[in-house]
Amino acid sequence: MSEGEKITKRAFLKRMLVFGGGFAGFNVKKGEAILRPIAESIEESELPEMPMIQFGKYKVSKLIVGGNPISGNSHFSSQRSRAMLDYFSEENVLELLSLCEKGGINTWQSRADRHIMGLFRSHRNKGGKLHWIAQTASEMANIPGNIRKAANAGAIGIYHHGSQTDKYWHSGQIDKVNEMLKVMRDTGVVVGMASHFPEPLEYAEEKGWDLDFYLNCFYHPKKMEGKIDEKTGKPFKGEYYGDEDRERMCKFIRQTDKLCFGYKIVAAGRKCSTKESTKKAFEFALKNMKKKDGIIVGMFFPYHAKEDTMYVKTIWNEISTA
Repeated sequence: MSEGEKITKRAFLKRMLVFGGGFAGFNVKKGEAILRPIAESIEESELPEMPMIQFGKYKVSKLIVGGNPISGNSHFSSQRSRAMLDYFSEENVLELLSLCEKGGINTWQSRADRHIMGLFRSHRNKGGKLHWIAQTASEMANIPGNIRKAANAGAIGIYHHGSQTDKYWHSGQIDKVNEMLKVMRDTGVVVGMASHFPEPLEYAEEKGWDLDFYLNCFYHPKKMEGKIDEKTGKPFKGEYYGDEDRERMCKFIRQTDKLCFGYKIVAAGRKCSTKESTKKAFEFALKNMKKKDGIIVGMFFPYHAKEDTMYVKTIWNEISTA
């Protein structure tokens, strides 16, 4: 595709079929020409309202749209990551955010790089009202400066990037995270940190760090790096998604008084092969976190906004009225 060529949905779907095989959550099989939504068509008026939670002085939706797909981070395959980058033109990003807003989602979580800040500005300039929770962009040489730019761009909350938190933990430099939390606090935003496993978060709790919320990954994708796969007897390849890790993280979530946001609740799409498996993943998250907590879910195609809001609205209504 030539540079600057407009990416239409029809053209993009044709390109996706070249990959072959199944796309978890997309119901795409080799030879099919369309993407079929997993969920039944349900009118918005038939659904309960989106539950809201307290985030500092703000009310944010219990379901927040995540930014990984928009940045081409699928955590599934290099093919899917490239597909995400190809699909998410500014027009398609703004369409997704608009549909999320119509479905009751009022907050977007994404990384604080120049590209995302520009998209957020475009969303607002076109009348969008989503709040923005920003992740520090770890590739930036000046993270304090990155934090201040995100705050100036309108972020209501900022958190320390989970992958960088994990690196600091493993290298014995975890206290560097606290220094960045202090910079966040000085900007006046709601302050948080993320991690893919509980130990860094437990350390922050023990030390009484001044923060307001955690982002809690349900899985520890790099857990098996450098280890031998018991099934093959060879070095483990790719990312690891074992349900024992979400059990450990949810135990921490229930023990802390801090607000928590669960992410990768569908294992980066691995639990989205059917309607039933997707719903079960949402149910697990909503039933195993505190009532005041929220979840962050990355969405690829526009219909994902309707499906994911449907899951949260219906499941939470069942939980609340049980």
